[in-house]
Amino acid sequence: MSRTDTATRIVPAEAPQAFAALTSKDALETWLPPTGMTGKIEDFDASVGGGYRMTLTYDDETLGTGKTNATQDVVNVKYLEIVENEKIVQGGSFETEDPSFADGMTMTWTLEPTRRGTQVTVRADNVPDAIDQEDHVTGLNSSLDNLARYLGE
Repeated sequence: MSRTDTATRIVPAEAPQAFAALTSKDALETWLPPTGMTGKIEDFDASVGGGYRMTLTYDDETLGTGKTNATQDVVNVKYLEIVENEKIVQGGSFETEDPSFADGMTMTWTLEPTRRGTQVTVRADNVPDAIDQEDHVTGLNSSLDNLARYLGE
């Protein structure tokens, strides 16, 4: 049975700056990988129907439990909906031979202005059961913390 995982963080930027960080190849490579990983993006097209391929590599190979191989997760992302400065919906699937990770997830990023910046919420729907929920939520929060630092915190 698949599930939904979420994380929310207020970042120190207005919605247009946060949106730009969600739709820039260089920005995504900087902040999206959770702590302990680095990322490299190929074939980037931030438009509906476009997407990208991201390779996430564990910094410490001895800790790796990758989905694509022992030290990497490779994910293909497709932009399904983009509402400028408000919402981005992405479909993502891992490159893997393990059927327990084969189903695709839907990631919805929403931006809501607040007095202190922008509340960014990420909701992952259809998360494969093989992905540990606690680890996944920790990773989502780590990415949002990275985003806050990227935007000036």
